[in-house]
Amino acid sequence: MAKAVRLADVARAAGVSQGTASNVFSRPEIVRPEVRLRVEESARRLGYAGPDPKGRLLRAGKVNAIGVVVMDDLTYFFSDPFNREFMRGVAGVCDQRGAGLALVSALDRAKAAWTINSAVVDGFIVQCIEGGDRLLELTRKRGLPFVVVDIDPGPGANSIVIDDRAGARLAAEHLLALGHRRFGILSLEIAGDGVTGPVDRTRRASAQYGATRDRLLGYQDAFAAASALPWWREQFGGYEEALAAAGIDIDDLPIIEALNDRRGAAAGAKALLDRAPEVTAVLAMSDVLALAVLDEARSRGLRVPIDLSVVGYDDVPEAAAAIPPLTTIAQPIEEKGRLAAQMIFDGGPPRREMLPVKLVVRGTTAAPRQNSPAR
Repeated sequence: MAKAVRLADVARAAGVSQGTASNVFSRPEIVRPEVRLRVEESARRLGYAGPDPKGRLLRAGKVNAIGVVVMDDLTYFFSDPFNREFMRGVAGVCDQRGAGLALVSALDRAKAAWTINSAVVDGFIVQCIEGGDRLLELTRKRGLPFVVVDIDPGPGANSIVIDDRAGARLAAEHLLALGHRRFGILSLEIAGDGVTGPVDRTRRASAQYGATRDRLLGYQDAFAAASALPWWREQFGGYEEALAAAGIDIDDLPIIEALNDRRGAAAGAKALLDRAPEVTAVLAMSDVLALAVLDEARSRGLRVPIDLSVVGYDDVPEAAAAIPPLTTIAQPIEEKGRLAAQMIFDGGPPRREMLPVKLVVRGTTAAPRQNSPAR
């Protein structure tokens, strides 16, 4: 193997000091033209491509770049609408500051420590749910500033979260207010074990992923509190009043766990409507899942929202463009990315930011048809 050509070799060949040779590549304006040309000619002749930017930047103490740590397969990461919006926010701040952006994949658990330790960045944004605690530990050990998104790491760390429980409650309350009683839930993954399909009480109670757990709790909160709402008592009588008094038990509802990609969402939507064709409303834990329900309903000849109402979660751009436009819980996805990047660049004491969520009512929700027959 040929020996690598060093800057010292170029300086020796050109008959100049190593400092002068270095200036030719880093500050050429201060070097006399005839000396600069001699050094450049020596570099070309020896095959020297220039100083290692990594080494130069590390010696300077700053590399002017942010690393975004993810656990997803990169093909999925770039195809997921949520991730695209999040990265738009991060990239916008990097563009404003003339900074670089590195995607640090920790999908290979065996290599995650090496990947994080070798990343040439000034700080990390940890943007993942699965394996979040382990990645947080590895990121802490690196000793660089970091921000954790969608996981609460506790005091002493920057974090950005939303109130997933409150958002899910808004979704369920909206459908309850419209008069729906027959619900189905299309859930995000509960744990990282690859299991999908029907969710029973034990599986629900063992939820490892915070977003999934909190959204299930939010739906449950809405069902449990429904009997106390004045509009319910005023609107319904007789049998419906008895149901209201009893409330709706989330464990009596059909819940299907699905992967949050196109194929997994489609399989989950089909499984839910196969298992519970009588439902009049579906609570989907992401817009990707909700859009799959719209597709599945269309394939069955169901009219949304006449035969089936659907509420998603996130408000990705595809939600407003759906036919009909998707009712969903909006969270500020791009703002999450923007704020995370600003935290890295601005520094300061650790802080926790909780961003707001809101219900966006569009065209996929309406009151159920009276005496709608089981399908």
